[in-house]
Amino acid sequence: MTMTMKVYEVDRWGAVRVLREEAEVVPLIEVEPTSVLPPCKCPRCEGRAS
Repeated sequence: MTMTMKVYEVDRWGAVRVLREEAEVVPLIEVEPTSVLPPCKCPRCEGRAS
């Protein structure tokens, strides 16, 4: 079973901008229960100490 996902942002005036076009993704079968989020790997946060 696949799902479709599309990433977009909406500004405060209601304008919509697509960040990633619609794509098919396969959901995980089992998700590990945890309350801790993984560290961010984006370029902005990459060099910052946790």
